[in-house]
Amino acid sequence: MKPIHTFVICAYKSSPYLKLCIESCLSQDSVENGDSIVILYTSTPNDRIRELAYSFGIEVVSVSGGSIGRDWNNALSFVTTKYATIAHQDDIYLPNYGTAILSAFEESQDTNLVFTDYIENDGQNQPRPRNLNLKIKTIGLKLMSLFQNKTYQRRVYAFGNFICCPAVSYNLERLTDFQFDENLKMALDWDAWERIMKRPGRIKFIPYELMYHRIHEDSETTANTVDQNRENEELMMFRRYWPKLIADLLMKFYVKNQKGNN
Repeated sequence: MKPIHTFVICAYKSSPYLKLCIESCLSQDSVENGDSIVILYTSTPNDRIRELAYSFGIEVVSVSGGSIGRDWNNALSFVTTKYATIAHQDDIYLPNYGTAILSAFEESQDTNLVFTDYIENDGQNQPRPRNLNLKIKTIGLKLMSLFQNKTYQRRVYAFGNFICCPAVSYNLERLTDFQFDENLKMALDWDAWERIMKRPGRIKFIPYELMYHRIHEDSETTANTVDQNRENEELMMFRRYWPKLIADLLMKFYVKNQKGNN
């Protein structure tokens, strides 16, 4: 049986957590049963990445990168299966992540995206407390999933980006012309989901914590929070949905989410 899904790991420079990410992808039930394969994409090839990939027997693909959006677009361009997950080098996927998302996709052939709930962990591989912000995001995801109605979902999504980007998987046969905005640094996932919601087709949330999203001092999330890229881009997103006064007011509450990444 040919694989129908690819974990494409995005590796950048020299992450101390890359080995754990690779191991978690290769340990997937869907890899063991032949439904998923694992490849590694990098725009910064180096000896550590090559040696790790070689030791695990993973194919390495590489082209010139630049922004996060360009790297994600490039990574997806190497995928030849119907479904894909962009696995971030710092993150860990539980063994049943792949089988869960594939089951959700196969239930409805018009599904564009499937994503799961998640746990945050830190630089020492310890789970971070499930703070108020994560609880609010989970409530937002459950509200979005109550009805398969795009107008309803976009109204819920207007209150913030509740979706964790490394927890998302894509139906590439339905998203053949999709591209991340390469000019954005932090809100490119929010922008992407918002644009995909406008398309025909479903998005599905799996209400189980099936991956660990790492937050640490060297992560892109933390870096962009510090230099205010995140705040500026998220305010831009709020203004897509709301008049300036309401958008500014919502941003005052939403900015608390940034403090959770310190």
